[in-house]
Amino acid sequence: MPETKFRKRLRAVLIAIGSLVAVLAVVFAALSFTNAFTIKQVTVEGIEHLTAEEVSELAAVPKDATLLSVDTDLIKQRLLKDAWIQSVQIFRMFPSTLEISVSERTIMAVVEVPVVDTTGVRSWAISSDNIWLMPIPDKNSEAGKMISPKIYEDAEQVLHISDVAYGEEPEIGAVCTNENVNCALSIVSGMTTSLADRVCEVKATDTDSTTLVLDNGVEIAFGSAENIRDKERVCLQLLEEYEGEIAYINVRVVDNPMWRSL
Repeated sequence: MPETKFRKRLRAVLIAIGSLVAVLAVVFAALSFTNAFTIKQVTVEGIEHLTAEEVSELAAVPKDATLLSVDTDLIKQRLLKDAWIQSVQIFRMFPSTLEISVSERTIMAVVEVPVVDTTGVRSWAISSDNIWLMPIPDKNSEAGKMISPKIYEDAEQVLHISDVAYGEEPEIGAVCTNENVNCALSIVSGMTTSLADRVCEVKATDTDSTTLVLDNGVEIAFGSAENIRDKERVCLQLLEEYEGEIAYINVRVVDNPMWRSL
């Protein structure tokens, strides 16, 4: 069967496209081995808890890299090793800029962790996905002066978890496996009412005896992370009914709540 004009044209177009792609590939390969589009600037976007200097140091972009030769996958791997960094995007901005866009984890809570072989505690930031982010140094220390002020701003506003059992040894970037801490986080993150906004501290002594401390000092023996909504409802009813009179609520057994006045 003779070839139609349409097929001839289509074949010609495909050959032309194939040739163009081949030429571009050769040009790209050739430019990759030259100094064309040398990276002269690395910009960082999306950071709050890390500094641009810290991200640039982690990225470790080679001094002689170009926008065509730079290994962006390798840079991403380096950056994702940092506990603060949840995801990364890298953009080539021709002719000479590499843009790193970072999505950071957020601080869910500050956990007071007993220090091994001492009687003190160390404040650890933990993320909303239960990752140990970092121990928070004293604000006036040399280490404290070198980190982002945003870390201290968040630490003052987020939930504080105390009374953690001795022996917990967090590691930066590791997932928290402490059942008591995870129970405390699950309770607060599982709340759906205004009660969640009033919780300023959680005593994570044990999963069955978790205690919430409200912004007005009222303590709630909440217990486990079961029946969270029912427990919330009972607490809100008691707080409303006995406003200004109540000091302690026990909803570990939600069907048999108890409370104590001031």
